Amino acid sequence: MLIPSKLSRPVRLESTVARNRLIQKLSAAGNYRLVLVTSPAGYGKTTLISQWAAGKPNLGWYSLDEGDNQPERFVDYLIAALQQATLGGCARSEALAQKRQYINLNALFAQLLSELTLWQQPVWLIIDDYHHITNPAIHDAMRFFLRNQPENVTLILLSRNLPQLGIANLRVREQLIELGSQQLAFTHHEAKQFFDCRLSTPLASDESGRLCDDVAGWATALQLIALSTRQGASSAQDSARRLSGINASHLADYLVEEVLNNVDSATRQFLLKSALLRSMNDTLIACVTREEQGQMRLEEIERQGLFLQRMDNSGEWFSYHPLFGNFLRQRCQWELAAELPALHRAAAESWMTLGFPGEAIHHALAAGDALMLRDVLLEYAWALFNQSELTLLETSLKALPWAILQENPKLLLLQAWLLQSQHRFSEVNTLLMRFEQSCSSEIDDALRGEFNALLAQVSMNDGNAEEAERLALLALNVLPQSRQYSCIVATSVLGEVMHCKGELSSSLKLMRQTEQMARREEAWNYALWSLIQQSEILFAQGFLQSAYEMQERAFALVNEQHLAQFPMHEFLLRIRAQLLWAWGRLDEAEHAAREGIKVLKGYQPQQQIQCLGLLVQCSLARGNLDNARSHLSRLENLLNNGSLHSDWIANADKVRVIFWQMTGDSQSASNWMRQTAKPEFANNHFLQGQWRNVARAQILLGNMSQAEVVLDELNDNARALNLMSDMNRNLLLLNQIYWQSERKAEAQQALTDALKLARSTGFVSHFVIEGEAMAQQLRQLIQLNTLDELDNHRARRILSEINKYHRHKFAHFDEGFVSRLLNHPDVPELIRTSPLTQREWQVLGLIYSGYSNDQIAGELDVAATTIKTHIRNLYQKLGVTHRADAMNQAQAMLRMMGYV
Repeated sequence: MLIPSKLSRPVRLESTVARNRLIQKLSAAGNYRLVLVTSPAGYGKTTLISQWAAGKPNLGWYSLDEGDNQPERFVDYLIAALQQATLGGCARSEALAQKRQYINLNALFAQLLSELTLWQQPVWLIIDDYHHITNPAIHDAMRFFLRNQPENVTLILLSRNLPQLGIANLRVREQLIELGSQQLAFTHHEAKQFFDCRLSTPLASDESGRLCDDVAGWATALQLIALSTRQGASSAQDSARRLSGINASHLADYLVEEVLNNVDSATRQFLLKSALLRSMNDTLIACVTREEQGQMRLEEIERQGLFLQRMDNSGEWFSYHPLFGNFLRQRCQWELAAELPALHRAAAESWMTLGFPGEAIHHALAAGDALMLRDVLLEYAWALFNQSELTLLETSLKALPWAILQENPKLLLLQAWLLQSQHRFSEVNTLLMRFEQSCSSEIDDALRGEFNALLAQVSMNDGNAEEAERLALLALNVLPQSRQYSCIVATSVLGEVMHCKGELSSSLKLMRQTEQMARREEAWNYALWSLIQQSEILFAQGFLQSAYEMQERAFALVNEQHLAQFPMHEFLLRIRAQLLWAWGRLDEAEHAAREGIKVLKGYQPQQQIQCLGLLVQCSLARGNLDNARSHLSRLENLLNNGSLHSDWIANADKVRVIFWQMTGDSQSASNWMRQTAKPEFANNHFLQGQWRNVARAQILLGNMSQAEVVLDELNDNARALNLMSDMNRNLLLLNQIYWQSERKAEAQQALTDALKLARSTGFVSHFVIEGEAMAQQLRQLIQLNTLDELDNHRARRILSEINKYHRHKFAHFDEGFVSRLLNHPDVPELIRTSPLTQREWQVLGLIYSGYSNDQIAGELDVAATTIKTHIRNLYQKLGVTHRADAMNQAQAMLRMMGYV
């Protein structure tokens, strides 16, 4: 819940001096990216900009305080201000911010800037008191904002110091208006106007001019002079002399003597107590100061000129001038030290009543009241957790003594979830172990179930599926329906365990159940996770079309719930890329993988390994080894940088081994075989993948019998577990073994079985990546005419893709081959007496490779009519009349030469 006063432009008072010379300079602000107003406290920055902004449409105002140095809080208010300016035109960004569904502020700002561009009207964003920001993440995001903001947006920053936003470039490009202390300082004419509005007896122009010079035009000093004169404490000249050249360390003394000491005791008490509130209204004032007429008191303080300013047009919210407010808070600690804890407690209670837990926690921490902090957290902590107020929660929980956490296991559970959400898994175990050892009383079954659900998730993240299953079952046995979030967690973990154990049907059922529960409770992260898991299971079962449709549902959820910047979105993009690659839709697969890398831009580079592996796969399927080598080099650098999950390593190893196979790099394969760990089992598709890597490496090294043993066992397991996609892959490797071992009948049967399985899997690239050996076998199968229509169509599609990406140079009909052929004793006499030209041999090779006339023309870079002439000539020389006859003749010659 956002505090309204922080989003309200200050109200312009009737007695405010109109600073027309500065307003005139600001009239051109719409032509600039940034207006920067910097000066020490009290030079009238806020007053000036509120004058300029009066009546201006499409304007958002955001007043910062020291609590806004957290990125989440900062961005919530900034987007809310822009929502005001655009009349709700940034709704998508607001939803992303509220749900914390963004990787970092830059990613969120990219969406925000896109929406601002669509607004197509001038937009003004004013950020006051930017000097409170010291967080580098916010500075970085604001630099990104400035670099990319649309032409229709102007940012106005007010600060006591020069912000770390790299504004030199804007200055050079003349996209910056700067106002500093010299421009903000009052002129003689403005000082005369100022005193005329505030003193009953006007000052002469030369006298007000001298006073202005004495304080170098400092607006706050002029206000102090007027206040002191009105109260009769000293003459204007005396006040001016005392303020002349004053510094911050002496200002407090002046404010005590000239302001606090000259108000009545009741007003002094009111000022000191109310200043503890960073912003205030009637309810807050009544609770903290115990004065019943809080609104009237505030208005009276405002009339007295005691540096109180209205924060909204309704007059409900007020705040002290920052300089005066800081002074009062420091003085309150000195004069009301004994009352201070009670005052902060009262403030905390009042903020809680108004529904602002963040402000309540601020005061509870300041009061040092652990019990009050406990009460605030017990009521609001989970809401803050769901809003990703992690920094505030961590600070609060650290402030609680261990004894309080022990007595309130719900808070300890929250602290554990906080650590879990930050992937600090070892700390979760340490925390809960300490609780177990020190807990003197039994906790109820429901809470025990919640602890076990959390521990199950931690165990699953650590790769300990057995322990995760035990804990998830324990949790589900005792959790009541009222603890739905923990029920969702435990069900999801159990589904993931079943997935890892290869029990795909059970896993699919549990993940569907998880999805239903998560949607009902609006736990969108678990809803998305369950959809991804369902898609993976369907993929493993060989139902790729169903997996694709499940992914479509997941993408719809991402759009509906604004999850695009959520890291899990990368997982979804990755499995979409895997599926598209399997279907031979390489351009789309590559695009999805690159989009996945974009999602992870703000994370550790190692997180990109999976998508990088897919980029390697796309390059390998295209036969682009140089491109594959480039991606693979980056991937291997990341592999050597920290520990990774076994599934990630298996996927990375897959593309490495295929690359070595395609480049004939047996040395790398041999080194890898010596170093890589062999899984103990192959009872799920993750472990099947790593064993398949082993088999492929063995094939490259010529260890056919060992590879065959591995693949036979993999197929037995895959058949038992219904891992149809793995069976499809395994058959293709068995086909390689049989083909290279001259077991042609077995090779043909394995390939035929693989094509039949591809009816459900839709596999294309898995065949294509095997290259020329696969092309030769497919040509044979097509010519044997033993395939049914569906398999024949797929075989031709695969052959076309191999021809498209793997240019096997005219099926061996090069000059060396032709020379050997013509000298072979069994060569047909017709070919000896009517020899083909070299170009005609090339055309025959391309016909045999399955190229169409247009493809042959493209390959040889000649006109299609020329190709028709070449084909007519070679048909005549070979004594054939049809393309199929020519292909049979070519195959016979290749067989004679030992190539088929």
